[in-house]
Amino acid sequence: MTVLLPRTAALTGILTTAAALALSACGAASDASTTADGRSAASATSAGDFGGVDALAKEAKKEGTLHAIALPRDWASYGALIDGFEKKYGIKVEVENPTGTSQDEISAVTSRKGQENAPDVLDLGSSFAQSAAQQGLLAPYMATGVSKIPDDQKDSIGRWSNDYGGYISFGCDTKRVQTCPTSFKDLLKPEYKGQIALNGNPSKAGSAFGAVYAAALANGGSFDDIQPGIDFFAQLKKKGNYTTVESTPATIAKGETPISIDWDYLNAGYTDALKAKGRDWTVTVPSDGLFSQYYSQAINKEAPHPAAARLWQEYLYSAEGQNLRLKGHARPALMPAMEKAGTLDQAAAAKLPKVSGTPSFPTESQQSSAKFVISQSWDQAVTG
Repeated sequence: MTVLLPRTAALTGILTTAAALALSACGAASDASTTADGRSAASATSAGDFGGVDALAKEAKKEGTLHAIALPRDWASYGALIDGFEKKYGIKVEVENPTGTSQDEISAVTSRKGQENAPDVLDLGSSFAQSAAQQGLLAPYMATGVSKIPDDQKDSIGRWSNDYGGYISFGCDTKRVQTCPTSFKDLLKPEYKGQIALNGNPSKAGSAFGAVYAAALANGGSFDDIQPGIDFFAQLKKKGNYTTVESTPATIAKGETPISIDWDYLNAGYTDALKAKGRDWTVTVPSDGLFSQYYSQAINKEAPHPAAARLWQEYLYSAEGQNLRLKGHARPALMPAMEKAGTLDQAAAAKLPKVSGTPSFPTESQQSSAKFVISQSWDQAVTG
């Protein structure tokens, strides 16, 4: 997605939409991924359980397909990751609903249980990953690289682990905004009337959820108290500064959402594409609401292609996969370990938006409580 987080990155304007997966009444293919000596990919909690990554790759190639959902090609290098995985392993990656949300992913898992078109893998905002784990929807699997991720950024039995993230930031079109904001306090200025947007509803989208948390921290709130963030956006709406138009590259290009509060890696990634459309897009991490979150990777407990799902995790947490994240302006979870090992792409790291200080992250219970508060009050306070 979280803390690099939940997601609705509606990138409709510049994304190539993958064909929707055909609905099938067939049962999941998990039983097929069993070796001659009885090892089952569906029950493997590590590559070693299945004889190593090479054995996993061999079985995954037999499955031939990986089903994914809500993976925009322009989001944190997913286009390059999908292409690299397909080329390396000869496995087709089918992406359904690329502009979907974390909640859409969870809904697909629950509504398609036992069906061939259920998603194999999930990319979720951290609060959504934790919720899915609590619901018993995720398979325990610890990819090789995950051992080097700090304990507070992964589930103890491998049901989810952080992959990439960033900071809440302000993207701003300098062709339409005379003075771009640098703090949440600035957003209250009358000059920003009708200009400030999120990329979705925070009850469904991780980046919007993160924006509300950041606003809370900037206005006397805390990880235990997200209400000041909701109150802040209610105030923005009352002043006429907040627009309910969801921010996408298309709405930015049209001038409909000249100030977008989003993850820094998404805002930074828009810069070149928007320049070609005549927009001078700048990115600033607000000084008064420093909030960072990661998106987490997980495997559907009943993945139709269990070997391919586990191989995908191995690829994402490899040095190759993590450096591709970095090239997409996202901060990979393995960044400190890779820097220490000398495997980090230093040129890509140097292009990240500048921030100061060390980020802290809300606990699972704090995120769950914040998510509940938003679900109960956001629509009435802000969009109602």
